[in-house]
Amino acid sequence: MPIHSSSSAAYIQNTSPSSNGLPSTRPTSLTIHPSALFSILDHYLRRTDAQHRVIGTLLGTRTDSTVDVKSAFAVLHSETDEQVAVDMDYHRAMYELCTRVRPNETIVGWYSTGSDLNTYSALIQNFYSQETAPNQAVHVALDTGTEEGKGAGVKAYVSSPVGIFPKPENCVFVPIPCELRFHEAERSGLDLLLSPNPSCNQTDLDVLASSLTDVQNMLGRVLAYVQSVLRGEVVGDKAVGRYLMDVLGTGVEEDGGWTAGLQDTLMVTYLANLVRSQAEVSARLALTTAA
Repeated sequence: MPIHSSSSAAYIQNTSPSSNGLPSTRPTSLTIHPSALFSILDHYLRRTDAQHRVIGTLLGTRTDSTVDVKSAFAVLHSETDEQVAVDMDYHRAMYELCTRVRPNETIVGWYSTGSDLNTYSALIQNFYSQETAPNQAVHVALDTGTEEGKGAGVKAYVSSPVGIFPKPENCVFVPIPCELRFHEAERSGLDLLLSPNPSCNQTDLDVLASSLTDVQNMLGRVLAYVQSVLRGEVVGDKAVGRYLMDVLGTGVEEDGGWTAGLQDTLMVTYLANLVRSQAEVSARLALTTAA
């Protein structure tokens, strides 16, 4: 039965309209990287005693149906029973700094700690929806597990306007699947954090020795595989051979080619870490000044 405009029924929209009036595609899933979670936890640990929760901006990439959250940065905000205020100028200044380090990442949504979703959450969601238009903004709620009776966890949401005449503060948060994803380069750090009996007496030299041992073991497995292929015991995989050639064969035949390539890589890594450190120092100084 059709519903006429004079009806008192509440309309729930599956997709929020974009800035050009066309409906945008709602993300159906979200993946988040450990670096983003660590940034959120670091922000939560540096909060003031008066802050019930902290919020920030999520950066990453998106497809038609999936959002990939790769990093995050804190945003200054104050929240009381009467009002909520977000420092938009600080948010945009930090985003400009982050784009210099990671130009392929854009704003995909925002995060908050805790599991409470209220009217203020809807207002913040509306602000970030304008930042991500014509795409929908996602919201990641990280429960730190510090409240009694609540366990730690991560949940992801998208919003849908509700009401006869939808307003920014009137929306429902619809949960979407959330998955943790990490690169191989991050595996060693995660393994150390998830170790059941981490040794607190390890020095930097011990950690370096352990990492070198792991690399030596992996190179041993690669060497054993190559020798098996050369002896005809195993059928060689062309994809694996091309990958090994790309990784290990670059610049080896040239005089000093390997050393020059290593120096270039170290220089790029140093400059990237330097810019990232400056952005983090700027964020922490701003939070300290606000506190």
